[in-house]
Amino acid sequence: MKKRLLAIVTAGLLSAGGLAHADDLKIAFADNLSSLDPQLNNFAGDRSTGLFFFDMLVNNYYNKLLPGLASSWKNIDPNTWEFKLRQGVKWSDGKPFVAEDVAYSIERIRKVPGLVAPFTSYVRTIESVTIQDPETLIIKTTVPNPDLPLNLASVHIVSKHGTENASSEDFNSGKALIGTGPYTLVSYTPGAGLVAKKNPDYWGEQPQWDNVDYKYTANAASRTAALLAGDVDVIDKVSVSDLARLQKDPSVSVFAYNGLRVFVLQPSFNPAVNKYITDNNGKPLDKNPLLDVRVREALSLAINREAIADRILQGGVTVANQWMPEGSIGYNPDIKNIEFDAAKAKELLKEAGYPEGFKLTVHVPTDRYPLAPETVQAVAQFWTRIGVQTNVEVVPWAVYSSTARKNEYAMSVIAWGNGTGEASYAMVSILATVNPDKGLGASNWGHYSSEKLDGYLAQVTTEFDSEKREALMRDAAVAVSEEVGIIPLFHYKNIWAAKKGLVVKPLSSDRTVPAMVTKE
Repeated sequence: MKKRLLAIVTAGLLSAGGLAHADDLKIAFADNLSSLDPQLNNFAGDRSTGLFFFDMLVNNYYNKLLPGLASSWKNIDPNTWEFKLRQGVKWSDGKPFVAEDVAYSIERIRKVPGLVAPFTSYVRTIESVTIQDPETLIIKTTVPNPDLPLNLASVHIVSKHGTENASSEDFNSGKALIGTGPYTLVSYTPGAGLVAKKNPDYWGEQPQWDNVDYKYTANAASRTAALLAGDVDVIDKVSVSDLARLQKDPSVSVFAYNGLRVFVLQPSFNPAVNKYITDNNGKPLDKNPLLDVRVREALSLAINREAIADRILQGGVTVANQWMPEGSIGYNPDIKNIEFDAAKAKELLKEAGYPEGFKLTVHVPTDRYPLAPETVQAVAQFWTRIGVQTNVEVVPWAVYSSTARKNEYAMSVIAWGNGTGEASYAMVSILATVNPDKGLGASNWGHYSSEKLDGYLAQVTTEFDSEKREALMRDAAVAVSEEVGIIPLFHYKNIWAAKKGLVVKPLSSDRTVPAMVTKE
């Protein structure tokens, strides 16, 4: 009797303290959430949590397109696609998923209030959505778009009945968080994380995990400590400084994969006087020196990428010479590595009319990308050595993202996910000439504008022949490299760690979701 009572009390204490069942999962994740509204911001953390509660028409898993809320799709003519909708799907409030929900979701994504990093690039070519019958949608595009199914693999479908007039707070409270996904919300605390439970009415394969405690833990060392203490089962974005320790621990398994996310510096192409670019006496310059390709090339050549990869990232990255990593769609193997050449960098500055250099401030988010501040501090030292006296300002992501978007910084930083697995995603979002009406350049914070890149993009987005499309992407990579439109540094490796007995396999880019964790 005493043993039975003790077992009941113990179970109650464990339950009160958090998830305690064998089929419960605790994850400590690094990317903070701006909202549970899956259409608000195209941020890594938001996109991960979106996969808990919502579905897309098309799934992009392991860089392959698979059915989602659409059971099939086909191209009718260059500007027309037919999507057959999955039948029998229910929203988490019990109401049926209908075609009107898809049409509404595509329209809503264009005008979500309060967004910072919009999803509009994914629907930019959609002219109309017509409901032909309850299970058939006809989507017409303004131009031929062979990537429409791939684009829609990033558009979360929300319920019309539960989302109309809903605010971000309504999603965070759970009021508007009505999804068709594998989990439903139990609780959400901004800045702390969420608890979710399995959706018993999910249309797909039932999740392995009954309950998930998803803990936001910004500090990498704290994530590692939580795993080693047994407080969590899985951590993402493992710090390279903790990697050797975790690999030696018999209670832990480490899972490292070459990633798609590229760390780039975005020079400002704003011709206006900028307080973050001055002469050596602190006086604002009449002309932005970053508009000169020789200056941009000098800054790129002055960076010792190998040293940063080895000493700061400790092998947790691969050095980059373009935005796509080796082996991906659109990577150009003919582009040479960017050699570290401080002497040539000084020569280029002299040719451009800056023999004594100038002063520059680089802005970097403090709470966004692994070892980003440390990386930029190293870059600043390399630039100072060639005469460009560089200061680094570390800014919280909430402030950084809104200011960078307005092109107010002289030099900004972005680690672009390349989540579609091919080059056109970055071409549309971080390289195309900024045009909000057309959904172009949403994350082109430096406002780089290139006739060549825009020309290649126009061809890429209308070419249905896959080999020709990839050739155009490779040509675009050459154009951006020659113009130094961005300064790529490295591609992150995706590193997770889990307690022994669990296996972590990437599901989609560097997202961290319960579905990628299984038992051995």
